[in-house]
Amino acid sequence: MTHLLHLDASARRASHSRTLGRAFAEKWRAILPDGRYTYRDLAAAPVPVIGEAWTEICDYALEHTITDPGRLAEGVRTQAQREAWAVVEPLLTELLSADVLLIGAPMYNFSIPASLKLWIDQVTFPRAVLEARVVVVGARGGSYAPGAPREPFDHQERYLRDFFRGHFQVDDVTFINAEFVNSTVDPTLDGWRDSYRSSYADARQAAVELARAVATETLAASGGRA
Repeated sequence: MTHLLHLDASARRASHSRTLGRAFAEKWRAILPDGRYTYRDLAAAPVPVIGEAWTEICDYALEHTITDPGRLAEGVRTQAQREAWAVVEPLLTELLSADVLLIGAPMYNFSIPASLKLWIDQVTFPRAVLEARVVVVGARGGSYAPGAPREPFDHQERYLRDFFRGHFQVDDVTFINAEFVNSTVDPTLDGWRDSYRSSYADARQAAVELARAVATETLAASGGRA
């Protein structure tokens, strides 16, 4: 059964990244109604900060050249390690079983929300390989697109792309961003509201079209069965 893992990290309940992610997920689920769908709101229910016991499990995996995540539990021996593993194991299982990983990640202070970084730290174990298609839907206050004056300040897309490539060997991460969203609340950015409206409309359409394409590819590959 195909599996969509959907994460939201925005601190706002009514946010652009949440809306874009919902548009993707709804289209995907409409085409694959029998597919498995897992949702985590990392802002409403944040995962804990990693502790020393987490690092001990990691060290064990490195020392014993463990490449199969299913064997990570071999390094769990103390009570503190068991508690750490109880947090990690379901997160890692969800991630490694996903065919599509959908992340709602707005830009906060030129980077990603802390809630998403906490999740990333928990699932980052040595030598993991991720087979999922990774899609990131986001929102930025201004424009950080290629050629924009603030492009060098973009540590949101760059960080996530480097992370998935460097740790999980995922070379193709799709980013869909709505830009100039601060123009809806900041009077000094009134002149960019048309750009915002256009960017958001394009992002929403892109999210729906990508979901349709991904779901359709899945159906074709499975012979019409999710």
